[in-house]
Amino acid sequence: MTVALIGFAAVLLLAFMRMPLGLALGLVGVIGFGELSSYRAAMASASRLVIDSGQSYGLSVVPLFILMGLMVERGGMARELYRAAFVFLGHKKGGLAMSTICACGMFSAICGSSLATAATMSKVSMPEMRRYKYKDSLATASIAAGGTLGILIPPSVILVIYGLITNASVGKLFIAGMLPGLVGVMFYLGAVKYVVWRSPDAGPAGERSNWGDRLRALRDVWTTLGLFIFVIGGIYVGAFTPTEAAGMGAAGAIAIAYARGVLTWKVVLTVARETTLTTAKLFMVLFGALIFSNFVNRAGLPDGLINIVNSFDVSPMGVIIVILLIYLVLGCVFESLSMILLTVPIFAPVVQGLGFDLIWFGILVVVATEISLITPPIGLNVFVLKGVLKDVSVKTIFVGVTPFWIADIFRLALLVSIPAISLWLPSLMSH
Repeated sequence: MTVALIGFAAVLLLAFMRMPLGLALGLVGVIGFGELSSYRAAMASASRLVIDSGQSYGLSVVPLFILMGLMVERGGMARELYRAAFVFLGHKKGGLAMSTICACGMFSAICGSSLATAATMSKVSMPEMRRYKYKDSLATASIAAGGTLGILIPPSVILVIYGLITNASVGKLFIAGMLPGLVGVMFYLGAVKYVVWRSPDAGPAGERSNWGDRLRALRDVWTTLGLFIFVIGGIYVGAFTPTEAAGMGAAGAIAIAYARGVLTWKVVLTVARETTLTTAKLFMVLFGALIFSNFVNRAGLPDGLINIVNSFDVSPMGVIIVILLIYLVLGCVFESLSMILLTVPIFAPVVQGLGFDLIWFGILVVVATEISLITPPIGLNVFVLKGVLKDVSVKTIFVGVTPFWIADIFRLALLVSIPAISLWLPSLMSH
């Protein structure tokens, strides 16, 4: 127990010293395992784990979904999704901000990345909101907050990694994220309504669109929505596995890009390079996390934590609340993937030992992680926006997102109180 806690502290220290997280996790994992047994056994265990994980068929879902998201981004689908949301909501006060959130929700359903969603939508929706004289605080906040939906609404790379670490069903995690993602959209729309109620000039109403415009906008997005329904619907009815769905989704995104005339050799090479680099970075961190998880399990940290919980006579739900509070605090200094890779190997066995469903816990972890993307001082979505919008201060964006992360706290409390929101759809799956 003591060795495991020292190892956890060492990872935190190395991370603060700017050592790459994957290297820090792997290094501490090997040294810790070596101290508990022998360094020969530690090296053999780490090498075998990396080989077995790298050859895992299920792990191929990661590069395929990354490829799908990048191809969708290059295909110009974000602009069409925003237009479809705008023709239905743009005439309301705060309607453009609402349209941005809805478009982010739809775009994230085929992109799977919060940072890519925020960066793409900032280029699409920010010029429109400025044209209608929206305050920068509301305009940027709606993009930053809407972008967080990318790691929850399936397909989500974060959910894939959580599933790989915990051996939970990736397919069920995807389906479990759908209703909480829709609840998140509704809560964010409520946050926009609150902002324009307090300050009507923050989000002036746009012009009302006629039904002809609305039908044309829906016609433009049918391929995008069809791709999402095909991929996620196929997983839901058991037509194919998440890995097969990722392959089908990537092929579908390439076909759509080709049909739209944007699939040039330059785009192919750029997407291939970005997919390779992103996958390599994720795999390095994932392998390090698996080595570290092997060490903490060998040290008995999860069992030790369960014994501590039992000795204090804390209710199982009380433990969940404490864990979520830890995530909210860590979110102020760590980005989302780092938090999950550091903590899930420790918390997941404890949660499972207390009798909770790991699918439900995974959704809670991702929602708590979403909050970290827009909270100071390390809100990655905020800094992505700052990189795109040079003339908007970080302070303005952080002030603007405050109502949104408060809405997220209420959503997290709702998901804790009513597990069925996350578990009902997975319970209906055919496999």
